[in-house]
Amino acid sequence: MEQAVVAALLLVGLFIGCGVGAAYARARRGWTDYKTAQKTVPGARRTAWMAIRAVITKVGVIALLLFGAAAYAAVGSDHERADPAPTPTVTPAPSHGPGASAASTNVRRVGRRVKLSYGWCWLRLVPRRRDPAAPRVVHRTAGVALRLTPGQRRRCFGLLRSAGDVWACVLEINAWRRRRRDVPLTGYQQLCRELAASGPGTFAGLDTTGARSVLRRFSDAWFAAAKRRQAGDLSARFPRRRRGLVPVRWYHGKFTLDERRVWIPTAKGTPPLWVRLARDLPYPLEQVRSITLLCEGGRLFLDVTAEVPVAVYPPGEEPDPARVAGVDLGIIHPYALAGPDGDGLLVSGRAIRAEHRMHLADTKARRRAVSRRAPGRGGRGSRRWRKYRRRARQVEGRHRRRVRQAQHEAARTVISWAVRQRVGLLHVGDPRGVLDIAAGRRHNLRLRQWQIGRLLQVLTDKATLAGITVWLVNERGTSSTCPACQRRVPKPRGRTLSCPHCHFSGHRDLVAAATIATRTPGGGPTTPTAVVLPQVVTHRRAGRHLPGAGQSRRDPRRPPRAARGSVGPRRPALPPGGESLAHTARIHHNHRTPGERWWTPH
Repeated sequence: MEQAVVAALLLVGLFIGCGVGAAYARARRGWTDYKTAQKTVPGARRTAWMAIRAVITKVGVIALLLFGAAAYAAVGSDHERADPAPTPTVTPAPSHGPGASAASTNVRRVGRRVKLSYGWCWLRLVPRRRDPAAPRVVHRTAGVALRLTPGQRRRCFGLLRSAGDVWACVLEINAWRRRRRDVPLTGYQQLCRELAASGPGTFAGLDTTGARSVLRRFSDAWFAAAKRRQAGDLSARFPRRRRGLVPVRWYHGKFTLDERRVWIPTAKGTPPLWVRLARDLPYPLEQVRSITLLCEGGRLFLDVTAEVPVAVYPPGEEPDPARVAGVDLGIIHPYALAGPDGDGLLVSGRAIRAEHRMHLADTKARRRAVSRRAPGRGGRGSRRWRKYRRRARQVEGRHRRRVRQAQHEAARTVISWAVRQRVGLLHVGDPRGVLDIAAGRRHNLRLRQWQIGRLLQVLTDKATLAGITVWLVNERGTSSTCPACQRRVPKPRGRTLSCPHCHFSGHRDLVAAATIATRTPGGGPTTPTAVVLPQVVTHRRAGRHLPGAGQSRRDPRRPPRAARGSVGPRRPALPPGGESLAHTARIHHNHRTPGERWWTPH
C-alpha cells in the first residue's frame, strides 16, 4: 500500500513538473514577444501580458509547494520518523502490522543537520531542538582582545559604526510611526523585511547577518522593557537612544576560525577581513557557536560563545543533591559558604574594594586636574581634551576588566570548593531587596560597586557547568539573628556576631551562610531546622592579579609614602635578652604642687 502511494505521488509530481515546464516555456516566449513589441503594444495588452506572467509564476510555485508538502507528509510522519542518533547510524522503519512493506527510513547525522531518506527520496531537516539523549551543554562566553593593524582597526570600527547606523535607522522609523500614531516595528521578522527592502550596500561594509544581529538586539531590548512594564516596573524604558558603536554578532557557519586568526564576514564586494587574536581560545574550535565584535574602553574585543558540555564525574565523586551548602553574599567577603560537614569557606574581596576606591580617587584627581580645560556645552573640545577623554575611557575599561576577572576568580574558588565537598545544592541568599532602600549617596555607591546581579550570574553559570543546582532563598535577618537562641542581635560593627542573650559568638558571614543553608526557596525568613556552624574554615583571596594585592606589584595610584592610619614601618624583633632597641624615653616633670606658680616673678 505504501509503495503504491509513493508511486502515485511521484506520477503526480512528474505530471505537475511537465505542466510547469510547459507553462514556463510559454511564459518565456510571451516575455520575449512582450520585450519585442513593448513600444508598440498598447497599455491594456502590456498589462495583460504582465498579469499572465504573474499568474503562471504563482501557479508554478504553488504546485511545487504542494508537491513538497505531499512528499513531507508521506516521509515525515510521526510513526515512520526515526529519532536522530548522536553518531551516523542506519535505522530501519518500524513495521505496522503483518502486511507492512519492505520500505525503510534511513537517518544520518551530518554535523548538526539530519539527513532523512525514504526509498531513494532524500530530505534535509534541521532540528529545532536538541536531542534529549545528547549530553547537557551550557553556553559560555569569553572575551578575547584583538591585535590589529591600523587598517584592520579602521575597518572593524567601520563595522561597529554601520551597526550604529542600523540602530539609528530603526529608531527613526519607529519615531515616524509614533508621530503618525502607527504600531511600532518591534518584531524581528518585521525588521528583517524592512532591512531587505532597503537593498544591499545600504550600510557600507556590514553584511546582512551582522545587520540582522543588530535588529535582534533591538527587538530583544524592546520586548524585555515591555515585559518589565507589564509586570509593574514603570522605570523600564524602551530603546530610544542612539548609539555610535553597536556590537555585531555572527553565528556559526558565517565566520572562519583558524587557530588565532578569525575571518569576519563583510558585505559583498569588499575585501576579506582577517584579524588576529591576542591569545588562544579557551574552547575547542568545534564548540564555538558565535562571535561578537565589540568595543570597550576604546579597545576592540571579540566575545566568543561556545557550547561547553556539563562536567561528568566518575562514579562516587559526582555532586550529591542531598548535601546542601549556604552562600552569603557580601562586600568584604563576596562569598561566604557553610558546608554540610562543618566546613566553611571565606573568599576575601578586600582587593576588589580597594580597586574600586583607588579608581574613584584617581578619577576625581584626573577630573580636578582638567576641569579648567573642559569645553562648554555642545563644544568639541581641544585636541588635548579629546586625548584626556580617550585616556579616561581606557582607564575605565581596564578597571571594569580587573573587577570582572576578580569576580570570576571568586566564583571559581567557590565552585571548586563545592566540587571537592561533593555539594550538589547551593542555597544562595538573595540580597537584592536592599537596592530599593535609599541610604545616602555613599552607601548607594557601595551598593552599586557591589554588583549583586553579576555575582549571582557568575556563580550560577559556573555551578551549572559543574552540575550543581543553585536556589535563591530569603536572607532577611540571617546576619542579625542568633543561631543558638533565635533572638535578634544588634548589628555588629565588625566581623564577629556576639549575642548578649546567650553569649554566643561567631563569624558574622559564616553564621549567615549556615542559616541560609537551612532555609527553603520561596519561604519566609524563618529557620525551621537547627543551624550547623562551620568548624574548619578555609580562607581564600579574590583579585590576586590586582595591583597592590601582592608584594611584587605596587599600585601606581598609591602614594609612595605609607597611607594615613597605617602602622608605619615595621620595627625589628626584640633581642634575645629582652632589651628594647628603642631610644630611651625622656620624661618631663611638669607636675606642680598646689599653690605653686608656673612662672617666676621678676
